[in-house]
Amino acid sequence: MNNTATSAGATPAPKGLLARFIGIITAPKDTFASVVPTPKWLGMLAVTTLMIAFFTALPLTTEAGRQAAIDQQVQQMQSFGMTVNDQMYDQLQQGAGRLPYTTGGALLVFGPIMAVVIAGILFAIFNAALGGEASFKQVFSILTHAGVISAISAVFSGFVNYFRNGTGSVANLGALLPMLPEKSFLAGFLGTVDVFLIWYIVVLAMGLAVLYRRRTQPIAISLLSVYAVIAIVIALVKSRAGGA
Repeated sequence: MNNTATSAGATPAPKGLLARFIGIITAPKDTFASVVPTPKWLGMLAVTTLMIAFFTALPLTTEAGRQAAIDQQVQQMQSFGMTVNDQMYDQLQQGAGRLPYTTGGALLVFGPIMAVVIAGILFAIFNAALGGEASFKQVFSILTHAGVISAISAVFSGFVNYFRNGTGSVANLGALLPMLPEKSFLAGFLGTVDVFLIWYIVVLAMGLAVLYRRRTQPIAISLLSVYAVIAIVIALVKSRAGGA
């Protein structure tokens, strides 16, 4: 089995930042092939992080959006069995005016940190466990470029939520079946399954396949399986807490 990072053969010409951004959407494999030999990550990480932070905070700039965010926080806490008393609700209301700044700021700070953590996990799995030979910089570059899909998700959700005065994901499967009981397992599971996140995972699998010269399908199935397990656990916790 060939599990060596891409290094031999003709080296694709390096692409500019805009070309790489568009390429992840239109031709991800070819774009990743150009990223691997010259792994650049700073520009893409900066652009995608700023986009995600801005468009996630955008709906919170309206009073209705802030109220929707508070209602969503309350609903999430209650779905996990927590009791929200009047004092807790008042504290949420008092901090509502800061939500656009705290939300955007948190994403600017913790977004890159989480990217490093996830890249470290992938690096450990593919290099230490599976015998790959890619550098951490290459893995991190693949991850940051896959983040283009997350940025597109944030733009889409940000605009939709801004005009509908809502918050949260607008592309989860639960939104397509609003007739399901709110606290049921199926509603919780489908509410966790996001179309953009699935797209992101598939694109990330393509990038890792190019980097480690492996087939995309097994990597995608493995990553999607982990996602499914997490979604099932969340749905179970919510359904049991809701039925308690």
